[in-house]
Amino acid sequence: MAKTVTTRYDVSEHLRTPEEMAAYLEASLEEADGDAAFIAKALGDIARAKGMSQVARDAGLSRESLYKALSGERSPSFDTILKVVSALGLKLHAEAIQTAYSAAPGIASAGARASRG
Repeated sequence: MAKTVTTRYDVSEHLRTPEEMAAYLEASLEEADGDAAFIAKALGDIARAKGMSQVARDAGLSRESLYKALSGERSPSFDTILKVVSALGLKLHAEAIQTAYSAAPGIASAGARASRG
């Protein structure tokens, strides 16, 4: 019987287009559940797909510090995250979470009430 050979799956080998990279980051943000190291690891996957040296240069970081920041073993500063996201040609966005209060018809948020005067 032939021996089965397995190799480690590396998502960075499958992130070829900016759209795939953005979709991967978006999915990671949804799955992270507040885990900054998880998001950093996802950014590291995308950076490896683009080329770590180029991303480090574009982010104004050393290659070594970029590897450390995006290893998933620590939570990098928000400043580092913003630099890396920009260097990757991506952007973060925010979306309101639907809650029972915000979904109730006829109930305006505090911000909406304040802006109406």
